[in-house]
Amino acid sequence: MTHLRTRAVHAGQQPDPTTGAIATPITQTTAFGYGTLERGAALFAGEVPGYRYSRFANPTVAALEAKLADLEGAQTAVAFASGTAATASLVLGLLRPGDELVFLGPLYGGTEGLLRNLGERWGIRVVDATATGLEASLTPATRMVWVETLTNPTLRLHDLADVAAMARARGITTVADNTFCTPCLVRPLECGIDLVMHSMTKYLGGHGDATGGIVAGADALVAPVRKTGLGQVGGNLAPQEAFLFLRGIKTLPLRMAAHCEGALAVARFLQQHPAVRVVHYPGLESHPQHALAQRQMQGGFGGMVAFELQRCERSAVAAVLNRLALFTQAVSLGDTDSLACHPASTTHSFVSQQARDAAGVTEGLVRLSVGIEHPDDLVADLAQALDGWAP
Repeated sequence: MTHLRTRAVHAGQQPDPTTGAIATPITQTTAFGYGTLERGAALFAGEVPGYRYSRFANPTVAALEAKLADLEGAQTAVAFASGTAATASLVLGLLRPGDELVFLGPLYGGTEGLLRNLGERWGIRVVDATATGLEASLTPATRMVWVETLTNPTLRLHDLADVAAMARARGITTVADNTFCTPCLVRPLECGIDLVMHSMTKYLGGHGDATGGIVAGADALVAPVRKTGLGQVGGNLAPQEAFLFLRGIKTLPLRMAAHCEGALAVARFLQQHPAVRVVHYPGLESHPQHALAQRQMQGGFGGMVAFELQRCERSAVAAVLNRLALFTQAVSLGDTDSLACHPASTTHSFVSQQARDAAGVTEGLVRLSVGIEHPDDLVADLAQALDGWAP
């Protein structure tokens, strides 16, 4: 199986050997019988394969992990109860007090808030290299570099191959949050990145009905993340949620094509509207990193669009957002339904005003998650909202 569409359907899954069920069954159990004391001891020692307790591993969750590892081109993957749990497990599992984590932003506000507020309590120094550049920010204490494949919410890019090469030359582990792009558009491990993570809640699930996170990469790096995140913190994914993600990922390539088509149409419309000052979308020729996006992204430029109004005021944003009919005002993203939010008061309210200003998260910025509705209808909805508001 070489095509992503085929692998999204079949990887990690086969008909159930007991019943022939094509959908992977939900293994709803806490514990697994292991037969004898000797086999139980061997299971807990990691000497034989098998299941012992669903916090550590579960067959439904294992099928999901195998599917994502395949799609990202990784040796293995480990699933968590949320993207935030995946982030915390990565940091706790791979870093120690006195280590340094360097990130290239802007980042999702929840990620930056976790790194700054909790990471520093754990004795980990967190450094924002966005303004100074990565090379100038690395020190002998740097142990991890964190990037997003498309930054949230201003949709900037980082050259993943350059980031990976610079870090690898110094023995530094690299992590890419691929939530916005999914393996349909970007596969960070192929660019040399060590670990890739997702908030599966978004595009991978795709239907707004399941919460989860995942980390994929080499066995040697994923093993301590699994041990810490599942065995010690207990951030495991429930089997019911894993079932929903397995279902959602089967249509991921088809949905991403629709998201990309709609987002490009929306971005082009917004670009010519007099009430809009600037549009952030890597598929537009006006995007400052359009050439990098063409080189690094495959099959489309994503379903996220951000734009800034001519009047950079919260009241102006409210006047536009409150008129929308097809775009639901909500956080999250990647759903079949189109969503809209004001990042400064929602997703990025976790970080300081200074950090928002540095990241370009202004009071006039709107973030759209373009769903799979027909692009003409989404453009019409935005047109009536913008036309009904006088800038």
